[in-house]
Amino acid sequence: MPELTESVARLIEELAKLPGIGKKSAERLAYHILRQHEAEALALAEAIRKVKQNVRYCKTCFNLAEEENCTICRDTSRDPALLCVVEQPRDLIALEQTGIYRGVYHVLLGRIAPLDGIGPEQLTIEALVHRVREGSFREVIMATNPTVEGDGTSLYISNLLGGTGVRITRLARGITSGSVLEFANKEILTDAISGRQEL
Repeated sequence: MPELTESVARLIEELAKLPGIGKKSAERLAYHILRQHEAEALALAEAIRKVKQNVRYCKTCFNLAEEENCTICRDTSRDPALLCVVEQPRDLIALEQTGIYRGVYHVLLGRIAPLDGIGPEQLTIEALVHRVREGSFREVIMATNPTVEGDGTSLYISNLLGGTGVRITRLARGITSGSVLEFANKEILTDAISGRQEL
């Protein structure tokens, strides 16, 4: 069997380090890149270089930004008294795609997960608490993921913000429109019952 060239072997090795990419997928990607026109392959390399050089965390909310503040923090049409706390920038993007929320955000850059060695000090919780204490927010929406770690992180932050006088809420949970009760899992049904609303 012929040996791979050093450059191809290195490309496969680097691609295999990406999340969800095993050795076989890395090989397929490497051969795809080899088949591309040089301009297309170099455009990918340039896009990676620009992301690493230009993208940073917003100094206010820790969203991804290419300037000191992200586009959301610079948007004066947003409600500055409504703060939504999310785990990752991709969670912020998911909420933005609904087009409903018009407040500002705070990105934690993770969730408290003691088994993974992630404590509050590895997240942006201290900056969040300072921001709420120094700001004039009327409501903080805890939009962490509905997992044990996400709920634990939300509870931890809620306790820290307890004496601020700011209303603290969480995203509603439960049964989605059009679903059938018999197919909903226990956790969804529990959230639906405990979070029920008046008609």
